[in-house]
Amino acid sequence: MNRIAALLIAFLALAGGTVLLFAQPAPKAPATSAAPLPQEGLAVATFAGGCFWCMESDFDKLKGVKETISGFMGGHTKNPTYEQVSMGNTGHAESVQVTYDPKVVSYKELVDYYFRHVDVLDGGGHYCDRGSQYRPVIFVASPEERKIAEESKAALDKSGRFSEPIAVEIADAGPFTPAEDYHQNYYQTHSLQYGFYRHACGRDARVKQLWGDEATGH
Repeated sequence: MNRIAALLIAFLALAGGTVLLFAQPAPKAPATSAAPLPQEGLAVATFAGGCFWCMESDFDKLKGVKETISGFMGGHTKNPTYEQVSMGNTGHAESVQVTYDPKVVSYKELVDYYFRHVDVLDGGGHYCDRGSQYRPVIFVASPEERKIAEESKAALDKSGRFSEPIAVEIADAGPFTPAEDYHQNYYQTHSLQYGFYRHACGRDARVKQLWGDEATGH
């Protein structure tokens, strides 16, 4: 079951049978090419951490981030659709591509911010969304990015904060396929549905449990 269907069913159940349907646009094929290159002076980073609606919302709040795009990375199917990825058979993870200004926010700061907005201990999905398509991944595009991500992960492991190992994967970046238009900025264009989904899925409660006051920007 994909997330939109699950959201609607849960909402109807919570409403005690009251019919409160939210019209969704018919799914469209995603763009067949990668997202456009960033403007001169900007850089791009890609992260997976469960629901890409939520990842967009979180990163959009970080100073220095200029744009976020929901999409898919890490799989073997060319130009996958949301429906294909949500079935868990393409190898992709729901991801967010973050365009940022390195003069304002560094890649290391992005990585540290990412760690504090995901469940770093859950490699099998995220919150109510289960399966490899919701796995946490830092997709690195250069040896420098890999070094920063691996050092940050190792430092977190060694900190003793958690009794379990950090489950976030660090993987080479591959082709990024933007998701269908109706997924972009979903937290803004469908704020009611998004807010209900995020609360019902338990994302903020779990991040708060893990990070306490360090969990910011929701």
